[in-house]
Amino acid sequence: MKVVIQRVTKASVSIQNRKVASIKNGLLVFLGIVSEDSNDDIKWLINKVTNLRVFGDENGVMNKSVIDVNGDVIVVSQFTLHALTKKGNRPSYIKAAKPDTAIPLYKTFVNQLELNLGRPIQTGEFGADMKVELINDGPVTIIIDSKNKE
Repeated sequence: MKVVIQRVTKASVSIQNRKVASIKNGLLVFLGIVSEDSNDDIKWLINKVTNLRVFGDENGVMNKSVIDVNGDVIVVSQFTLHALTKKGNRPSYIKAAKPDTAIPLYKTFVNQLELNLGRPIQTGEFGADMKVELINDGPVTIIIDSKNKE
């Protein structure tokens, strides 16, 4: 399981010209799932996402988490995070989990994230053609892969 986390001053997700999610200060989390992923990957990543200290403290040092700043979160499914690009110029997505595996893991990730934050989060729609708008604050972009825990 892989996430790309962007600290944002605002972000939104639209599907067919209809805004389905919108936040102000917080995190935009792109989530990619492979077939080997499990609840252990979710638990580990949720801990990382909610406790990652990427927000400034009173001295401007990135020392606060999304919980500390009461930030908002949008989670967007993105199978392309697992693109294989070693051969040729056309990415292969063979490692990305199929929907019957990915959807339950995606839903569990969202539910667990809400529990850790203690409030609802916003999401895109799994498998939809989404338009994502954001203002990356910093810019701060962090990539975390649950397969690289050690």
